[in-house]
Amino acid sequence: MNKYSVITIIAIIVIVTPFVFSVMNIVGSQQLEYRWNSPGIFSFFTMLNHGETEFCNTLPFWVTFEKFEVSVFYMERYLGSYVVQPLTLNPSSSGIQEGVFSSEDFEEAQHIFMNFDFSFDSGEMRMDANKFVVVIQTETPILGIIPYSSTTQISGFEFDEIMNAEDLTCD
Repeated sequence: MNKYSVITIIAIIVIVTPFVFSVMNIVGSQQLEYRWNSPGIFSFFTMLNHGETEFCNTLPFWVTFEKFEVSVFYMERYLGSYVVQPLTLNPSSSGIQEGVFSSEDFEEAQHIFMNFDFSFDSGEMRMDANKFVVVIQTETPILGIIPYSSTTQISGFEFDEIMNAEDLTCD
């Protein structure tokens, strides 16, 4: 093999490597499992007062995300967001990260969250659970500069079940 072939192969590897890592982060962020740090005791009210979320990387390679955001809506009205900042997870392992909740109308969010916590814990349904929606967005930039996000919309009840999960794949 001549020196030009070696230089070409090295250049290709150097150029392709960042793209491979970016694709691995995109796939990994879509496969993340998560739950409240204390299994089985999640409530929307506790999320309102901040707290920690456990993330599980189910894949055999490192995964990094820049932002994990849970936006909560009731009757299409924005109640607030719980945001977790950057985290890198080792292959097939879990990590815990602090999150912060912010809201423009804290008292309204508090009232609605307490009602749904009561309803989801076998209480009387006082509000329409079909109008309680959670949008989960994970941001993972491509090459560190091109914005990319993965968005999932689920019901508040489904989110409550996910956050109260007893087991993750990494356990």
